[in-house]
Amino acid sequence: MQTLSAKDAKYGFGRLIDLARAEPVAVAKHGRTVVVVLAVEEYERLKAVEASAAPKAPGGAQSEE
Repeated sequence: MQTLSAKDAKYGFGRLIDLARAEPVAVAKHGRTVVVVLAVEEYERLKAVEASAAPKAPGGAQSEE
């Protein structure tokens, strides 16, 4: 995973988007990673994995987030 400073991410937002389409990109502020930017396809894949692993609520309904 590549890391960009918050300043580089801000001034090179187009580059950040291009990098994130290929792999998640960490963004650091004051030397500490604060967020990870990832492609929407990867986000949706992770949400599907989370939903399939979530325990079912009694009665077959899933709890609200």
